[in-house]
Amino acid sequence: MNWKRRAKLFRIGRDRALRIPREFEFPGDEVLMRKEGDSLVIAPAKLKSLTAILDSLEPIDEEFPDIPDAPPEPVDL
Repeated sequence: MNWKRRAKLFRIGRDRALRIPREFEFPGDEVLMRKEGDSLVIAPAKLKSLTAILDSLEPIDEEFPDIPDAPPEPVDL
């Protein structure tokens, strides 16, 4: 089915904003946009990989406590 619907544009400061109707909603908090002639194409931004997220974190300056490494309990096979 080819969905078409009018949507309102409004201003936030010097930017123009578009209120996206619920049936066109994307997951996440970011989208990718590109112009194709007179059209604006909006697509969901792919989620970052776990490695990229971990790389973006600030280092932890806390000292971790020593954890005793006790031998495993005997297991009767």
